[in-house]
Amino acid sequence: MAIAYKNSEQLYWVKDNVISADFPEVSKALCDPDGLLAIGGTLTVDRLIIAYQKGIFPWYNEGQPILWWSPNPRWVLEPSGIKISRSLRKTLRKNIFTVTINCAFENVINACSAPRKDAIGTWITPELKKAFINLNKYGYAHSIECWHGQRLVGGLYGIAMGRIFFGESMFSKMNDASKVALVNLCQFLEKLDFHLIDCQVYTRHLESLGAYAMERKQFIDILHEFCDLSHLHQWQGKLNCD
Repeated sequence: MAIAYKNSEQLYWVKDNVISADFPEVSKALCDPDGLLAIGGTLTVDRLIIAYQKGIFPWYNEGQPILWWSPNPRWVLEPSGIKISRSLRKTLRKNIFTVTINCAFENVINACSAPRKDAIGTWITPELKKAFINLNKYGYAHSIECWHGQRLVGGLYGIAMGRIFFGESMFSKMNDASKVALVNLCQFLEKLDFHLIDCQVYTRHLESLGAYAMERKQFIDILHEFCDLSHLHQWQGKLNCD
C-alpha cells in the first residue's frame, strides 16, 4: 500500500538528537491524510515508547522518511468485546492449533512483512523490523504464534505498556489462524485486566472481530490513565486459553 503525504513543509520535522520533546500535540495532526503528525527522526527504543504513550505510531514505506501518525478516530478493540463467529467458534472447538507467546517473534514479524496478494510492497521496512526486534528484547514488544504441528501458520505482534496492547500486524497461512491468535490474546489480556487493544486504523477484518471507532481525545485520555511503564510484561510459553 502506498502511504502518501503532502508537502513536507507543512509537517513537524522530528530531530534526531531529541527524544522526549520532539512530537507536537496530536491535535495538530493533519486531516488529509488523516492523522499524519510528523516526519523524520529515528526509531530508537526510547522514542518509540514515548510515541506510543502519546498515541503516535510510525507508518511509512521503504524509501520514505519515517512518518508519524495519530489518526482520528482511532480504531480499538476491548479484550472482552471480541466477536467470535459461529465458524470461528467451531475452529476453536476443534483445537487444531497450538498458540504460544514470544516463542518466535522474529519469525512472526518476518511473516507479517512478507508480500501479500492484495498489496504492493510492505510498510514493515527493514528499519522498522529491526526496531521492533529491539523492543522485543527490551520486553516491550510481543508476538502471538499460531502453530499447526511444527509449522507456524499465523500470528500477530504488538507492544504492551501498562494495561494497553498496541496491535501492529497479523498474518495467516491457514484459515482462521490469525483469528485464533487474536482470540487467545484477548482472553489472555482479559485475565490480566488489560483495558484496550489499539488497532490504529480501520479494516473490515478488524471491524468484523469487534473493533470500533473511538475519538482520538478519548483514546489519549485512556492512554494517560492506563499506559504506564511501572512494569514490563515478561510473557513466554503456551497460551491456549479455555
